Amino acid sequence: MHRFMEFIYVICRENRACHSVFLLLAVACWAAGCSGVHSDQPPTYSLKEGKRPNILFVISDDQSYPHASVYGEDWLKTPAFDRVAREGVLFTQAYTASPGCSPSRAAILTGLNCWQLEDAGTHASAFPAKFTVFPDVLEELGYHVGFTQKGWGPGNWEISGRKRNPAGNPYQEKRLQAPTTGIVSNDYAANFVDFLADRASEQPFCFWFGAAEPHRDFEAGSGLASGKDPLAVNVPAFLPDTPEIRSDLLDYALEIEWYDHHLGRMLAHLDSIGELDNTLIIVTADNGMAFPRAKATMYEHGIHVPLAIRWGQWAKPGRILDHLVSLIDVAPTILEAAMGEAYAAYAQENPVEGKSMVALLGGDRTENAVDVDRPVFSSRERHSSSRWNNLGYPQRAMRKGNLLYIRNFAPARWPAGAPQKFLDAGTLGPEHGGYHDIDGCPTLDFLIDNRDHPTYGTYFQLAVAKRPEEELFDLTSDPFCLNNLATQKSYEATLAEVRDEMETYLRRTGDPRVTGNGEIFETYIRYSPIREFPEPDWLNQPESIDLKSN
Repeated sequence: MHRFMEFIYVICRENRACHSVFLLLAVACWAAGCSGVHSDQPPTYSLKEGKRPNILFVISDDQSYPHASVYGEDWLKTPAFDRVAREGVLFTQAYTASPGCSPSRAAILTGLNCWQLEDAGTHASAFPAKFTVFPDVLEELGYHVGFTQKGWGPGNWEISGRKRNPAGNPYQEKRLQAPTTGIVSNDYAANFVDFLADRASEQPFCFWFGAAEPHRDFEAGSGLASGKDPLAVNVPAFLPDTPEIRSDLLDYALEIEWYDHHLGRMLAHLDSIGELDNTLIIVTADNGMAFPRAKATMYEHGIHVPLAIRWGQWAKPGRILDHLVSLIDVAPTILEAAMGEAYAAYAQENPVEGKSMVALLGGDRTENAVDVDRPVFSSRERHSSSRWNNLGYPQRAMRKGNLLYIRNFAPARWPAGAPQKFLDAGTLGPEHGGYHDIDGCPTLDFLIDNRDHPTYGTYFQLAVAKRPEEELFDLTSDPFCLNNLATQKSYEATLAEVRDEMETYLRRTGDPRVTGNGEIFETYIRYSPIREFPEPDWLNQPESIDLKSN
């Protein structure tokens, strides 16, 4: 069967119009009983009796690992996420491709690293139509595809000639009374029901549930008002432990619980219509929480995200996996789930950097599963408009074993944004008013107000101060990324090893930041508002150095 499908694919691959024909032919063959499950152990995945799994992809907006109750964080309650984890597989080492929403979502949709996605690798830019997204492929396979609230974005997908949001067709009509001013009025679960009602009988579906929560702004004090206990909060070590910060974290928790409530309603509906066990359910977040030194940074709370996957009988339930996985693995996983044995030929013709997790979900511990020793990578270019001439803050990170290595390509720039901006033409605003790579929030206000405090001033510097060319953290002993080992002589050999490994990977995958054309990222149009900043003092000086020459 596998060789037959490869033969058909060879015939079709020179003609892009034949692409859809190949996919549909594969499905027809399975429906006719052409596929079978291999008897060898571990099991090989194939479509069972031609029945393709449904896909429910769930992505919160700005949620860090480990902020779900199943991870032991009992100051917030996530029963729906916990159910997916309990009845499926819980991951403890999942990393996003970028600490910002737009590039992260583009990487999820394509299976490519952000630096491979041109405009889509930056924030609020375009999404070139030449990059294939998994909802489009699934639609060619006969899937009913749609999304609610936030698909890919922010950005301008129309400018590239796309006919719809890359996440699918919008389902946004059903509204409700939101419990706080920070929560949107979209009735996510009701829109999911509407989406399912539009599909044909027996048609498989792919639905992208893009929650708006827990993105800023939060309604200040809403967590406390809901009865949450501020003493129960686990305050990350990069933030001061004060009543103001604890309250802000409770507001964040309340918004996570809101989106989780809608996930619970969706699971219940799938159960009621008999589709739960034939649905691959992936629940994660686009990037870390919207707090200083988290979102829009390469530190753990910026790129380490929750992940749980439920998939009927295939994803062996009740397992906790500490494999390093990347969210660029989502697209290959979904496509292999939908294509079965035909995916190997498809992937050969349409290579991506993400790796399918299907074998891993099925309990495969061989070389066919995701390599436990495989490093994962993340990148950052422009986030908000936070510097002169709309410049970004270029970074690359590699997580391998217990180490997190970060390369800052322009250390002369301010990582959270330049301290001052223009309020209007010729009028310079107050000092510390330009940190727009940190979402405005009570925690940032507290740090700015207490920047000269003998204790709290340290946290302010952690959030906004300039950073060295290289950073290296041992996450076993330093999970909050506070002790940079790159400056320690005893880590010279380790630093050289991870530096070379990351640069080798970046060169192999064509990253302009190491191939000599890094400035191209600064040329991509931003379709969101642009702020004005004064010219920086480093403007006529080289921004980056060749680390290997030192």
